[in-house]
Amino acid sequence: MSEVRIRPATEADMPAVHALVYELAVYERAPEAVVTTPEEYARDFREGRFDCLVAESSEGIAGMALFYMAYSTWKGKMLYLDDLVVSEPYRRSGIGGRLFEAVLAEGRRRGCRLVKWQVLDWNEPALAFYRKYDAVIETDWWNGKIFL
Repeated sequence: MSEVRIRPATEADMPAVHALVYELAVYERAPEAVVTTPEEYARDFREGRFDCLVAESSEGIAGMALFYMAYSTWKGKMLYLDDLVVSEPYRRSGIGGRLFEAVLAEGRRRGCRLVKWQVLDWNEPALAFYRKYDAVIETDWWNGKIFL
């Protein structure tokens, strides 16, 4: 495996970012839930709706972390990490940790008090990954949503 570098995503990376999100949806047993398109990603990225870091090797994009600024009424500024994905062939090589640490550094750089994300309760590899960082995994708050 070639050297992998973490860098800010560009609009040209959005098809690869979208493909990684779809790969994650397949892993999470919900590929039909992905209704976004690479074109929507490019537009929304261009409009500043989200930021993204990518892990790039000579073979292409190996992983990504997509996040955006949010606000906690209790804590103040925070980064919301919507997805962190490393493509299957690159897992267990340290790329996920490097991406996660880069997101944490970005949160600190922006003066955030916390970084928040979701993880599925059955995803033991992801839970173990976050626990290595002493992450607080909440089990008492339930998510709510309404599709429009």
